[in-house]
Amino acid sequence: MMKKIDLTKKVMFFLVVLGLAFTSCSDEESVDTQEQDTTEVAKSSEIDEIEVVLGDVIIDAYEGQESDELGRSAQQSGLPACVTITVVMQQNYREVTVDFGTEGCIVNGHLLKGQIVFTYSRNPEAQQVLITYTLEDFYFDNKNIIGSKTLLKELSNDNGNPQFTHTLDLTVIWPNGAQASREGVKIREWVEGFGSGVWSDNVFEITGNWSTTFVNGNTHTYEVVIPLRREVICFYFVSGSINVQRTNFGGVFDYGNGNCDNHATFTFNNGNVVNITLLSLIHI
Repeated sequence: MMKKIDLTKKVMFFLVVLGLAFTSCSDEESVDTQEQDTTEVAKSSEIDEIEVVLGDVIIDAYEGQESDELGRSAQQSGLPACVTITVVMQQNYREVTVDFGTEGCIVNGHLLKGQIVFTYSRNPEAQQVLITYTLEDFYFDNKNIIGSKTLLKELSNDNGNPQFTHTLDLTVIWPNGAQASREGVKIREWVEGFGSGVWSDNVFEITGNWSTTFVNGNTHTYEVVIPLRREVICFYFVSGSINVQRTNFGGVFDYGNGNCDNHATFTFNNGNVVNITLLSLIHI
């Protein structure tokens, strides 16, 4: 039987993007430690949002460009009209600049400024396409984002589905000078809806592992245990679980068995279980 967590402990959960930022504190913990944990949790969640939107923008722009060149109906774009996309074509080489301008554009509820520039070698017969991107004077809600990494698209993985593997290596600098880095790999498998041209029927499964490191040396690590299922018509992951290890504790966060609801559980390493009400989830 599952043990209930001691009621004398307070557990604060922040569910943003991946919905797995949280902290706990007991009566014995100092106020300073609690505040530090809470601050790091919030900042780690902000980085989750950044890399999610970054990956979405690159995939959106890439798929739109390829659809144009192949003369097929494009998947409806999630980018607003204020975003300028410029393409340089040289034989089988493409350079795509996604420009949000100096004033910025609102994308998925966030103000993006600067440019994302990505390149790839175009071969319609290739089963894999490596997209290399750099960020130029790029800001996300007034946070300066520095990074240059890759997205590997597989036209068909072992399950016969399209798949994007995002290698993460980002540094985030907040307006107050705080800084943190994110490294890891996130794999997005397109399991339903690919090629239909209708966004609402798309379903993705997310796997991978990543970590966030702060300037004080504290590290938060995440590893997907059961693929996270994202149905775009739902605000939350409907199933899947993640192993979470933080400075002070660890455990497994579970999204359930397929229902579109805001219920989840967290099982601490010692076996204690708490029920979680998800506050929000930005599409990943």
